[in-house]
Amino acid sequence: MKDDNSRHMLAKLISFDTTSWKSNLALIEFVTEYLKGQGVPSTVFYNSEKTKANLLATIGPEDISGIMLSGHTDVVPVTDQNWSHDPFDLVESGGKLYGRGACDMKGFIACALAAVPKFVQSELREPLHLALSYDEEVGCTGVMSLIEHVKAMPARPRACIVGEPTNMKVVNSHKGIFCLLTRIYGQEAHSSTDRGLNAIAFAAEMIKFLTDLGQEMKGRRPLVEGFDPPYTTIHVGRIKGGTASNITPSYCEFEWDFRPIPGPEADEVLKRFTTHVQAHILPAMKKINKEKARVETDILSQVPPLLPETGSSAETLVLSLANQNKVSVVSYGTEAGLFQATGGVPTVVCGPGSILQAHRADEYIAQSEMASCDEFLGRLLTVMES
Repeated sequence: MKDDNSRHMLAKLISFDTTSWKSNLALIEFVTEYLKGQGVPSTVFYNSEKTKANLLATIGPEDISGIMLSGHTDVVPVTDQNWSHDPFDLVESGGKLYGRGACDMKGFIACALAAVPKFVQSELREPLHLALSYDEEVGCTGVMSLIEHVKAMPARPRACIVGEPTNMKVVNSHKGIFCLLTRIYGQEAHSSTDRGLNAIAFAAEMIKFLTDLGQEMKGRRPLVEGFDPPYTTIHVGRIKGGTASNITPSYCEFEWDFRPIPGPEADEVLKRFTTHVQAHILPAMKKINKEKARVETDILSQVPPLLPETGSSAETLVLSLANQNKVSVVSYGTEAGLFQATGGVPTVVCGPGSILQAHRADEYIAQSEMASCDEFLGRLLTVMES
Protein backbone atom coordinates (compact mmCIF):
# COMPACT_ATOMS: atom_id res chain seq x y z
CA MET A 1 0.00 0.00 0.00
CA LYS A 2 3.06 2.27 -0.17
CA ASP A 3 2.25 5.30 -2.33
CA ASP A 4 2.28 9.10 -2.25
CA ASN A 5 -1.33 9.53 -1.17
CA SER A 6 -0.53 9.66 2.54
CA ARG A 7 1.92 12.54 2.03
CA HIS A 8 -0.67 14.55 0.11
CA MET A 9 -3.25 13.78 2.78
CA LEU A 10 -0.82 14.90 5.48
CA ALA A 11 -0.31 18.22 3.71
CA LYS A 12 -4.05 18.78 3.72
CA LEU A 13 -4.47 17.86 7.38
CA ILE A 14 -1.59 20.10 8.49
CA SER A 15 -3.17 23.04 6.66
CA PHE A 16 -5.97 23.05 9.26
CA ASP A 17 -4.90 24.94 12.39
CA THR A 18 -6.44 22.65 14.98
CA THR A 19 -4.58 24.00 18.01
CA SER A 20 -6.52 22.71 21.01
CA TRP A 21 -8.01 26.07 21.98
CA LYS A 22 -9.40 26.46 18.45
CA SER A 23 -12.11 24.58 16.56
CA ASN A 24 -11.39 21.39 14.65
CA LEU A 25 -14.64 21.51 12.65
CA ALA A 26 -13.04 22.48 9.33
CA LEU A 27 -10.85 19.36 9.47
CA ILE A 28 -13.79 17.16 10.54
CA GLU A 29 -15.91 18.54 7.68
CA PHE A 30 -13.10 17.83 5.22
CA VAL A 31 -12.78 14.23 6.46
CA THR A 32 -16.55 13.77 6.38
CA GLU A 33 -16.73 14.88 2.74
CA TYR A 34 -13.69 12.80 1.81
CA LEU A 35 -15.22 9.68 3.31
CA LYS A 36 -18.59 10.46 1.75
CA GLY A 37 -16.89 10.54 -1.64
CA GLN A 38 -15.69 7.00 -0.93
CA GLY A 39 -19.19 5.91 0.01
CA VAL A 40 -18.38 5.80 3.74
CA PRO A 41 -20.88 7.46 6.11
CA SER A 42 -19.66 9.21 9.25
CA THR A 43 -21.17 9.93 12.64
CA VAL A 44 -20.12 13.22 14.24
CA PHE A 45 -20.30 13.93 17.98
CA TYR A 46 -20.21 17.65 18.82
CA ASN A 47 -19.22 19.32 22.07
CA SER A 48 -21.91 21.33 23.86
CA GLU A 49 -20.90 24.55 22.08
CA LYS A 50 -20.78 22.78 18.69
CA THR A 51 -17.30 24.20 18.13
CA LYS A 52 -15.50 20.85 18.13
CA ALA A 53 -16.36 17.30 17.20
CA ASN A 54 -15.35 13.65 17.25
CA LEU A 55 -15.90 11.47 14.19
CA LEU A 56 -16.56 7.75 13.82
CA ALA A 57 -16.81 5.99 10.46
CA THR A 58 -17.15 2.30 9.60
CA ILE A 59 -16.08 0.43 6.47
CA GLY A 60 -17.52 -3.05 6.01
CA PRO A 61 -20.11 -5.06 7.98
CA GLU A 62 -21.35 -3.35 11.15
CA ASP A 63 -22.92 -6.28 13.00
CA ILE A 64 -19.68 -8.03 13.96
CA SER A 65 -16.55 -7.06 15.84
CA GLY A 66 -13.76 -5.33 13.97
CA ILE A 67 -10.63 -3.18 14.16
CA MET A 68 -10.54 0.48 15.18
CA LEU A 69 -7.87 3.01 14.16
CA SER A 70 -7.87 6.00 16.49
CA GLY A 71 -6.20 9.40 16.36
CA HIS A 72 -6.64 12.88 17.80
CA THR A 73 -7.05 15.87 15.50
CA ASP A 74 -5.86 18.64 17.84
CA VAL A 75 -2.29 19.90 18.06
CA VAL A 76 -0.29 21.90 20.60
CA PRO A 77 0.28 25.66 20.13
CA VAL A 78 3.10 27.18 18.09
CA THR A 79 3.12 30.35 20.21
CA ASP A 80 6.64 31.54 21.12
CA GLN A 81 8.24 28.73 19.11
CA ASN A 82 10.88 29.69 16.54
CA TRP A 83 9.67 27.93 13.39
CA SER A 84 11.73 28.25 10.21
CA HIS A 85 8.58 28.20 8.06
CA ASP A 86 4.79 28.40 8.33
CA PRO A 87 3.92 25.58 10.76
CA PHE A 88 0.61 24.96 8.97
CA ASP A 89 2.19 24.49 5.56
CA LEU A 90 3.85 21.11 4.90
CA VAL A 91 7.52 21.45 3.97
CA GLU A 92 9.49 18.51 2.57
CA SER A 93 13.25 18.41 3.03
CA GLY A 94 15.88 15.70 3.42
CA GLY A 95 13.40 12.85 3.71
CA LYS A 96 11.41 14.66 6.41
CA LEU A 97 7.94 16.20 6.35
CA TYR A 98 7.71 19.32 8.52
CA GLY A 99 4.59 20.89 10.02
CA ARG A 100 2.65 21.20 13.24
CA GLY A 101 1.07 17.84 13.94
CA ALA A 102 3.13 15.98 11.32
CA CYS A 103 4.37 13.64 14.03
CA ASP A 104 1.73 14.11 16.74
CA MET A 105 -0.40 12.74 15.22
CA LYS A 106 -1.70 13.73 11.81
CA GLY A 107 0.85 11.44 10.15
CA PHE A 108 -1.05 8.38 11.35
CA ILE A 109 -4.42 9.88 10.45
CA ALA A 110 -3.12 10.72 6.97
CA CYS A 111 -2.00 7.13 6.39
CA ALA A 112 -5.34 5.77 7.62
CA LEU A 113 -7.36 8.12 5.39
CA ALA A 114 -5.15 7.46 2.37
CA ALA A 115 -5.79 3.74 2.82
CA VAL A 116 -9.59 4.13 2.82
CA PRO A 117 -10.13 3.60 -0.94
CA LYS A 118 -8.40 0.22 -0.87
CA PHE A 119 -10.38 -0.91 2.19
CA VAL A 120 -13.59 0.22 0.49
CA GLN A 121 -12.76 -1.71 -2.68
CA SER A 122 -12.09 -4.92 -0.75
CA GLU A 123 -14.43 -7.57 0.59
CA LEU A 124 -13.84 -7.15 4.31
CA ARG A 125 -14.89 -10.00 6.58
CA GLU A 126 -14.96 -7.60 9.55
CA PRO A 127 -15.36 -3.82 9.83
CA LEU A 128 -12.68 -1.17 9.98
CA HIS A 129 -13.60 1.74 12.25
CA LEU A 130 -11.96 5.17 11.96
CA ALA A 131 -12.14 7.24 15.15
CA LEU A 132 -11.00 10.88 15.28
CA SER A 133 -11.14 12.90 18.50
CA TYR A 134 -10.55 16.41 19.82
CA ASP A 135 -8.83 17.93 22.89
CA GLU A 136 -6.41 15.08 23.51
CA GLU A 137 -3.60 17.57 24.07
CA VAL A 138 -5.43 19.19 26.99
CA GLY A 139 -5.97 16.02 28.99
CA CYS A 140 -7.89 13.67 26.69
CA THR A 141 -11.07 15.55 27.60
CA GLY A 142 -12.86 15.38 24.26
CA VAL A 143 -12.96 11.71 23.33
CA MET A 144 -15.58 10.54 25.82
CA SER A 145 -18.66 11.04 23.61
CA LEU A 146 -17.03 8.80 21.02
CA ILE A 147 -16.11 6.17 23.60
CA GLU A 148 -19.68 6.15 24.95
CA HIS A 149 -20.89 5.38 21.43
CA VAL A 150 -18.32 2.58 21.10
CA LYS A 151 -19.56 1.09 24.39
CA ALA A 152 -23.08 1.00 22.97
CA MET A 153 -22.11 -0.78 19.74
CA PRO A 154 -23.81 -4.15 19.21
CA ALA A 155 -20.33 -5.55 18.56
CA ARG A 156 -17.43 -3.64 20.09
CA PRO A 157 -14.09 -3.64 18.24
CA ARG A 158 -11.87 -6.57 19.08
CA ALA A 159 -8.84 -4.31 18.85
CA CYS A 160 -8.12 -0.59 18.93
CA ILE A 161 -4.88 0.84 17.54
CA VAL A 162 -4.09 4.34 18.80
CA GLY A 163 -1.60 5.76 16.32
CA GLU A 164 0.50 8.00 18.58
CA PRO A 165 4.15 8.23 17.49
CA THR A 166 6.02 5.10 18.62
CA ASN A 167 8.34 4.59 15.61
CA MET A 168 5.87 1.82 14.70
CA LYS A 169 6.79 -0.12 17.83
CA VAL A 170 3.96 -1.90 19.63
CA VAL A 171 3.24 -0.27 23.00
CA ASN A 172 0.99 -2.16 25.41
CA SER A 173 1.35 0.04 28.49
CA HIS A 174 1.77 3.69 29.40
CA LYS A 175 1.56 5.83 32.51
CA GLY A 176 -1.57 7.64 33.62
CA ILE A 177 -1.92 11.40 34.03
CA PHE A 178 -3.53 13.45 36.78
CA CYS A 179 -3.48 17.23 36.21
CA LEU A 180 -4.50 19.26 39.27
CA LEU A 181 -4.97 22.80 40.55
CA THR A 182 -4.51 23.57 44.24
CA ARG A 183 -5.79 26.89 45.63
CA ILE A 184 -4.76 28.25 49.03
CA TYR A 185 -6.74 31.03 50.76
CA GLY A 186 -5.26 33.16 53.55
CA GLN A 187 -5.59 36.69 54.95
CA GLU A 188 -3.95 39.92 53.80
CA ALA A 189 -2.04 42.14 56.24
CA HIS A 190 0.83 44.59 56.25
CA SER A 191 3.96 42.43 56.24
CA SER A 192 5.42 44.29 59.23
CA THR A 193 2.58 43.21 61.52
CA ASP A 194 3.07 39.46 61.06
CA ARG A 195 -0.69 39.09 61.54
CA GLY A 196 -1.68 37.77 58.14
CA LEU A 197 -2.20 34.23 56.92
CA ASN A 198 0.46 33.73 54.25
CA ALA A 199 -1.01 31.63 51.43
CA ILE A 200 2.33 31.42 49.60
CA ALA A 201 4.15 30.10 52.67
CA PHE A 202 1.68 27.25 53.08
CA ALA A 203 1.72 26.56 49.33
CA ALA A 204 5.49 26.15 49.68
CA GLU A 205 4.97 23.56 52.42
CA MET A 206 2.61 21.59 50.18
CA ILE A 207 5.05 21.73 47.29
CA LYS A 208 7.81 20.52 49.63
CA PHE A 209 5.59 17.57 50.57
CA LEU A 210 5.07 16.75 46.86
CA THR A 211 8.82 17.03 46.22
CA ASP A 212 9.59 14.63 49.07
CA LEU A 213 6.87 12.25 47.89
CA GLY A 214 8.40 12.34 44.41
CA GLN A 215 11.74 11.30 45.87
CA GLU A 216 10.03 8.40 47.63
CA MET A 217 8.51 7.26 44.34
CA LYS A 218 11.95 7.14 42.74
CA GLY A 219 13.00 4.45 45.19
CA ARG A 220 10.13 2.10 44.44
CA ARG A 221 10.30 -0.95 42.22
CA PRO A 222 7.75 -0.51 39.40
CA LEU A 223 5.00 -3.06 38.90
CA VAL A 224 5.55 -2.78 35.13
CA GLU A 225 9.14 -2.78 33.87
CA GLY A 226 10.60 -0.73 31.05
CA PHE A 227 9.44 2.83 31.80
CA ASP A 228 11.79 5.79 31.44
CA PRO A 229 11.82 7.18 34.07
CA PRO A 230 10.92 3.93 35.87
CA TYR A 231 8.76 5.48 38.59
CA THR A 232 5.71 7.67 39.18
CA THR A 233 6.70 11.29 38.57
CA ILE A 234 5.34 14.36 40.41
CA HIS A 235 5.77 17.80 38.88
CA VAL A 236 4.73 21.34 39.87
CA GLY A 237 4.60 23.42 36.70
CA ARG A 238 3.02 26.77 37.61
CA ILE A 239 2.56 28.92 40.70
CA LYS A 240 0.85 32.27 41.17
CA GLY A 241 0.16 34.40 44.23
CA GLY A 242 0.63 37.67 46.06
CA THR A 243 0.36 41.32 45.04
CA ALA A 244 3.38 43.10 46.60
CA SER A 245 6.43 42.27 48.70
CA ASN A 246 5.05 44.12 51.73
CA ILE A 247 1.55 42.56 51.63
CA THR A 248 0.94 39.17 53.20
CA PRO A 249 -0.55 37.17 50.31
CA SER A 250 -4.15 36.08 50.82
CA TYR A 251 -4.19 33.76 47.82
CA CYS A 252 -1.87 31.36 46.03
CA GLU A 253 -2.45 28.63 43.46
CA PHE A 254 -0.26 26.05 41.79
CA GLU A 255 -0.81 23.57 38.99
CA TRP A 256 0.78 20.18 39.25
CA ASP A 257 0.60 16.73 37.80
CA PHE A 258 1.64 13.20 38.53
CA ARG A 259 2.06 10.33 36.11
CA PRO A 260 1.53 7.02 37.86
CA ILE A 261 3.07 3.73 36.86
CA PRO A 262 0.26 1.30 35.95
CA GLY A 263 -0.89 -0.49 39.06
CA PRO A 264 -3.80 -0.95 41.49
CA GLU A 265 -3.52 2.48 43.18
CA ALA A 266 -3.14 5.01 40.41
CA ASP A 267 -4.50 7.80 42.64
CA GLU A 268 -2.15 7.13 45.61
CA VAL A 269 -0.34 10.47 45.22
CA LEU A 270 -3.57 12.46 45.33
CA LYS A 271 -4.86 10.52 48.35
CA ARG A 272 -1.65 11.07 50.29
CA PHE A 273 -1.50 14.76 49.36
CA THR A 274 -5.13 15.26 50.46
CA THR A 275 -4.50 13.43 53.74
CA HIS A 276 -1.41 15.53 54.45
CA VAL A 277 -3.26 18.78 53.79
CA GLN A 278 -6.16 17.79 56.03
CA ALA A 279 -3.98 16.46 58.85
CA HIS A 280 -1.15 19.01 58.90
CA ILE A 281 -1.55 22.03 56.60
CA LEU A 282 -5.11 23.11 57.37
CA PRO A 283 -4.79 22.76 61.16
CA ALA A 284 -1.68 24.95 61.10
CA MET A 285 -3.47 27.53 58.92
CA LYS A 286 -6.54 27.57 61.16
CA LYS A 287 -4.41 28.29 64.24
CA ILE A 288 -3.58 31.59 62.55
CA ASN A 289 -6.99 32.39 61.08
CA LYS A 290 -9.77 29.85 61.42
CA GLU A 291 -12.27 31.78 59.30
CA LYS A 292 -10.06 32.50 56.29
CA ALA A 293 -8.01 29.29 56.08
CA ARG A 294 -9.03 27.14 53.12
CA VAL A 295 -7.39 24.75 50.65
CA GLU A 296 -9.07 23.38 47.53
CA THR A 297 -7.72 20.93 44.97
CA ASP A 298 -9.49 20.24 41.69
CA ILE A 299 -8.69 17.54 39.14
CA LEU A 300 -8.39 19.39 35.83
CA SER A 301 -8.01 16.22 33.78
CA GLN A 302 -7.39 12.55 34.37
CA VAL A 303 -6.14 9.90 31.97
CA PRO A 304 -5.98 6.30 33.19
CA PRO A 305 -2.83 4.30 32.55
CA LEU A 306 -2.83 1.74 29.77
CA LEU A 307 -2.52 -1.62 31.48
CA PRO A 308 -0.60 -4.42 29.80
CA GLU A 309 -2.90 -7.14 28.47
CA THR A 310 -0.44 -9.80 27.43
CA GLY A 311 -1.90 -11.99 24.72
CA SER A 312 -4.91 -9.75 24.08
CA SER A 313 -6.47 -9.67 20.62
CA ALA A 314 -5.06 -6.18 20.06
CA GLU A 315 -1.52 -7.03 21.14
CA THR A 316 -1.42 -10.30 19.16
CA LEU A 317 -2.77 -8.67 16.00
CA VAL A 318 -0.52 -5.60 16.04
CA LEU A 319 2.65 -7.53 16.87
CA SER A 320 1.97 -9.64 13.80
CA LEU A 321 1.26 -6.62 11.59
CA ALA A 322 4.39 -4.83 12.81
CA ASN A 323 6.56 -7.94 12.33
CA GLN A 324 7.69 -7.73 15.97
CA ASN A 325 7.88 -10.21 18.81
CA LYS A 326 8.08 -7.91 21.82
CA VAL A 327 6.15 -4.97 23.23
CA SER A 328 7.33 -1.62 24.60
CA VAL A 329 6.08 0.87 27.18
CA VAL A 330 6.06 4.69 27.10
CA SER A 331 5.85 7.36 29.80
CA TYR A 332 3.51 9.72 28.00
CA GLY A 333 -0.26 9.33 28.20
CA THR A 334 -2.72 8.68 25.38
CA GLU A 335 -6.40 8.01 24.80
CA ALA A 336 -5.58 4.28 24.78
CA GLY A 337 -6.08 4.07 28.54
CA LEU A 338 -9.61 5.45 28.12
CA PHE A 339 -10.52 3.07 25.30
CA GLN A 340 -9.32 0.21 27.49
CA ALA A 341 -10.68 1.26 30.90
CA THR A 342 -13.91 3.00 29.88
CA GLY A 343 -14.65 1.55 26.47
CA GLY A 344 -13.76 -2.02 27.34
CA VAL A 345 -11.78 -2.45 24.12
CA PRO A 346 -8.37 -4.22 23.99
CA THR A 347 -6.02 -1.41 22.96
CA VAL A 348 -2.40 -0.85 22.01
CA VAL A 349 -0.46 2.17 20.79
CA CYS A 350 1.42 1.96 17.50
CA GLY A 351 2.07 4.76 15.04
CA PRO A 352 4.64 6.48 12.83
CA GLY A 353 7.11 9.10 14.02
CA SER A 354 9.14 9.76 17.15
CA ILE A 355 7.75 11.35 20.30
CA LEU A 356 11.06 13.26 20.48
CA GLN A 357 9.84 15.41 17.58
CA ALA A 358 6.43 16.14 19.10
CA HIS A 359 5.53 19.58 20.51
CA ARG A 360 8.74 21.18 19.18
CA ALA A 361 9.39 23.93 16.68
CA ASP A 362 9.94 22.46 13.20
CA GLU A 363 8.12 19.28 14.18
CA TYR A 364 8.57 16.60 11.53
CA ILE A 365 7.91 13.02 10.61
CA ALA A 366 10.34 10.98 8.52
CA GLN A 367 8.99 9.85 5.17
CA SER A 368 10.30 6.39 5.98
CA GLU A 369 7.98 6.31 9.01
CA MET A 370 5.02 7.20 6.81
CA ALA A 371 6.01 4.43 4.40
CA SER A 372 6.23 1.94 7.27
CA CYS A 373 2.74 2.90 8.40
CA ASP A 374 1.39 2.56 4.84
CA GLU A 375 2.87 -0.94 4.68
CA PHE A 376 1.47 -1.78 8.13
CA LEU A 377 -2.02 -0.83 6.96
CA GLY A 378 -1.52 -2.89 3.82
CA ARG A 379 -0.88 -5.93 5.96
CA LEU A 380 -3.94 -5.08 8.04
CA LEU A 381 -6.05 -5.07 4.88
CA THR A 382 -4.74 -8.52 3.95
CA VAL A 383 -5.70 -9.86 7.39
CA MET A 384 -9.17 -8.34 7.24
CA GLU A 385 -9.81 -9.80 3.78
CA SER A 386 -8.74 -13.35 4.63
